[in-house]
Amino acid sequence: MIGYGIIGCGMMGQEHLRNIALLPDARVEAIFEPDPAMRAAAAALAQGARMVGSIADLLAVPEVTALLIASPNFLHLQQLEEIAAIRPLPVLCEKPLFTDPADAPRLMALRNAYPAPIWVAMEYRYMPPVAHLLREAHQATGGARMLTIREHRYPFLSKVGDWNRFNRNSGGTLVEKCCHFFDLMRLVAGCNPVRVMASGGQAVNHLDEVYGGQRSDIWDHAYVIVDFESGMRAMLELCMFAEGSRYQEEISAVGPAGKIECLVPGPGRFWPEHLGPAPVPKVIVSPRNPAGPIELEVPVDPALLAAGDHNGSTFYQHQGFARAALGQQVPEVSLTDGWWAVAMGMAAQQSAASGEAVLLSRTGYAPA
Repeated sequence: MIGYGIIGCGMMGQEHLRNIALLPDARVEAIFEPDPAMRAAAAALAQGARMVGSIADLLAVPEVTALLIASPNFLHLQQLEEIAAIRPLPVLCEKPLFTDPADAPRLMALRNAYPAPIWVAMEYRYMPPVAHLLREAHQATGGARMLTIREHRYPFLSKVGDWNRFNRNSGGTLVEKCCHFFDLMRLVAGCNPVRVMASGGQAVNHLDEVYGGQRSDIWDHAYVIVDFESGMRAMLELCMFAEGSRYQEEISAVGPAGKIECLVPGPGRFWPEHLGPAPVPKVIVSPRNPAGPIELEVPVDPALLAAGDHNGSTFYQHQGFARAALGQQVPEVSLTDGWWAVAMGMAAQQSAASGEAVLLSRTGYAPA
């Protein structure tokens, strides 16, 4: 039995609670959530869990044997450091690991000293259609040379204290939202990125939003191109004012043998009821010879769809983390993996702001 201690129970934290409840050998033992409304919602989802007032109090609960961090982005690194100083347990930490490029040395120190597993929550790896693409990409393409990820989705949702409306808190859209996609790029490439070029900004959303006398500076669209050590090229197209789309993510990998792509719908709760059932995820394989696409539906368990907004991936991720917490495997998404995803997002933010390509080796915030 794994006894979870939860740090942060906003929208994503509550999705984790619903998915932990589906695991046969896990229980939420204690929760630290400072916001009264979010704390009440978490208590309703995890009845019997102890509500505590600090991370130190959480770590003092002897039944807690593993931790989940789902707090606002800018708190993740300092909370990991606090855990390391008090009682280092296995941790599933939501992305991104850090938000300030200057904090990379702190992350390196944590990586070198932390004695327990840290698994970075990259849910997109575990969406069934994306996982299918990842498994079959090499065979279907003969080794991907080009990878394209398009996300056309709804705007940023409201968060407690509106923290996600400012780059200083979130790391910027290309860190906060897109580190998932940079993780997928690196996974398909099988090597590290070399150069990042980007263009992005704020076109439609948040233009008139002011909080505490400060105007929101979070971006709502971007293009990003990444060159990898292997020569593979990848591109991200992000639009956050396209919630009318049938599919939210469209991913394609192409190589000398052919193409594989997946189509992933957005959260079912946003699908208009008058249009009938929500779309079913698909994977399409298009070989060059003999030519002809092969289409496969990849349905997701309805119980998992009801537990969150990420096509069942949060549940599958927790299954793996549970094994890592029990010492049965190493984390599938290591701290270094999560660090690379953030570094790529930071390089994209830097490139878009400067109008220049960014070499990862010269940034000072990429993993060493």
